[in-house]
Amino acid sequence: MNSFQETLIEHHAQVLTVDAVLHRGRTAYQDVLIFENRLFGKVLVLDGVIQVTERDNHIYHEMIAHVPLMAHGSAERVLVIGGGDGGTLREVLRHPVAEVVLVEIDREVIELSRRLLPEVSDGAFSDPRVMVVVGDGSRYAGEAGTSFDVIIIDSTDPSGPGEQLFSPEFYRRCRDLLRPGGILVLQSGTAFYQPGQLDDIRCRLAASFTAVRPFMAPVPTYAGGMLALVAAAPSRRTLQPAMTALRTRFQAIQGQTRYYTPDVHHAAFAMAPIFCSAPRPADRTSIAARPALAS
Repeated sequence: MNSFQETLIEHHAQVLTVDAVLHRGRTAYQDVLIFENRLFGKVLVLDGVIQVTERDNHIYHEMIAHVPLMAHGSAERVLVIGGGDGGTLREVLRHPVAEVVLVEIDREVIELSRRLLPEVSDGAFSDPRVMVVVGDGSRYAGEAGTSFDVIIIDSTDPSGPGEQLFSPEFYRRCRDLLRPGGILVLQSGTAFYQPGQLDDIRCRLAASFTAVRPFMAPVPTYAGGMLALVAAAPSRRTLQPAMTALRTRFQAIQGQTRYYTPDVHHAAFAMAPIFCSAPRPADRTSIAARPALAS
């Protein structure tokens, strides 16, 4: 039987059987593989790294979207940078937002996802509240000329086309785009295997935001099964409102989520310090040793 082996982390790999290859090719920016697996359904792989599967994508997309939106409580304008599969867009649109701008550098990822992975976006690209911009997310952040309540960086890891989305200058641009009380959230790899990457991102964000807090999402097809995300805001209280407030806000989308709840929201932040306190091994994906990227 054919198989796909991901080797994102040194000394560790995961293998998924390949029952059928739906697409294999290269865009202007990255290698793309889409295949079917009997356990996880359709799987999207970019540059050899699993991005999305049918079975567990809802956990990642719900956590990266609902944590900042529920914490904010009244977001009207949302910016999603990356996210060409449309899953984050799908979750954002469950809220009564007025406009969502999605900026994706790779047009082919959007087109392939809409054609071969329609279950992930679930029609989100056709929502009248959505504006899709095909272009560089870092450049857009510097030239947008408008403001947002929430910014979600749904990017690949800090290599290839996603590398520039991890620079201090990019984080400053995002801060300047946020309205008062605005929240930024992004993925930062698997904390157990990539503690250096998480530390670097937290330090770079801290130069622009008062409160920077990691939180966890259990996604089986990401290495180790526990993905670290990071939220940044003007204050810690902004990121973790009282449970009574979260439960009141959650009523508007109750029944539309499969993983996220107000209890999960609080628990995700509580888990992070335990997971991130392990001794730091050699981490080839750390970005600390690299010079800051040019703007």
